[in-house]
Amino acid sequence: MISKHTFRSLRHRNFRIYYLGQLVSLNGTWMQSVAQAWLIYRLTESGFMLGLVGTLTLLPNLLFGIYGGWLADRVARQKLLIVAHTLAMLQALVLGILTVGGWVMPWHILLLAFALGLVQAVETPVRQSIIAQLVEREDLPNAIALNSSMFHLARFIGPALAGVLVALVGEGPVFLINAVTFIAIIFSLFSLQMPVMPVARAGKGGLSGIWSGFHYAWGHKLTRALLAMVATVSLLGGAAMVLMPIFVAEVFVRGPESLGIFMGLLGAGSLIAALMLANRREFELLERRVAFAAVAVGAGLLVFALNNSFVIALAVLFAIGFASTTVFASSNALIQLSVPDHLRGRTMALFTVCLHGTVSIGQLALGMLADVFGAPLTTATSGGLLFVLALLLAVGLYNLQMTKTGRQPD
Repeated sequence: MISKHTFRSLRHRNFRIYYLGQLVSLNGTWMQSVAQAWLIYRLTESGFMLGLVGTLTLLPNLLFGIYGGWLADRVARQKLLIVAHTLAMLQALVLGILTVGGWVMPWHILLLAFALGLVQAVETPVRQSIIAQLVEREDLPNAIALNSSMFHLARFIGPALAGVLVALVGEGPVFLINAVTFIAIIFSLFSLQMPVMPVARAGKGGLSGIWSGFHYAWGHKLTRALLAMVATVSLLGGAAMVLMPIFVAEVFVRGPESLGIFMGLLGAGSLIAALMLANRREFELLERRVAFAAVAVGAGLLVFALNNSFVIALAVLFAIGFASTTVFASSNALIQLSVPDHLRGRTMALFTVCLHGTVSIGQLALGMLADVFGAPLTTATSGGLLFVLALLLAVGLYNLQMTKTGRQPD
């Protein structure tokens, strides 16, 4: 599965520096995510509050992500990322000081989660689109897959570390550690030697420029189908992950270290999926893999919700992580291979909205439903609905792949 070919994009200096800086920083980000979820649940014992924190973090992606993509096509992406990561570091520092000092309250967590979401509404589409500037086009799919593998390697390591640290020293020090890790990515961004970025075509300023991404995505059959699949899996599958602290505390009767293990197993499955994509030389039949994987996410959620065995839960979470990342990373690669450079930021902003923005809606809804019906029934319902919708969307993707018309704009 893994060979020298898997890591070929790392031969590019800019991508190598960026990769290492992001790897350090993302571990801290995942540590904070787990610690924050445990903190809000410890303070409130509410599934609704768990969902609300997740919603406030991701809602700005839904509301302002398109504007972030427009900025990514018109302003130097390197500078945008430096500013965004600096602001995120300050957010983690404030949350850490409040928690260590014993002053933290639920409204502090909610406010700071929304502040981080505003930063990420710009940072995420810029981060997605800057990869094309760091490698040559023939290495772009591999770089996207390796970028995803980095994200999920951190998703595997960070939560495990956070679970242990929260159990030993509490949530506050974890937030402060995250603030320190941002130094790595900020330093790496300053070290990049960036080529001149492609800019939006003349006459595409203001709202007309922002909506150009919509026009392209709607008119391109494959992009439209992939975005629909990503949105569906995120809305019903990704959002269900917000209920993990409830499963840990109430279904399996365990502590924060088990939450770290749960999130780490999701990350481990995701990492393997990303590395398998990075090892591919050809991208034929990738649409079919996206379709199968989306159906598998729904089936996995159903099994997880109806299961009472901790060991089986770990195996199922690994499979869910593998399948969901296959959907997201493969879709990312297919879309970026087809999109013109001058629309890359705005199209990837749409991808970000579908990937993260829809989760904000799902997390709030599932958190509220979990308070009424319980986490297992809520997750089972979400998984079943995802299974059915993914099957329907899979038919469309399969037809596109078979007719070979999806790779060309209509």
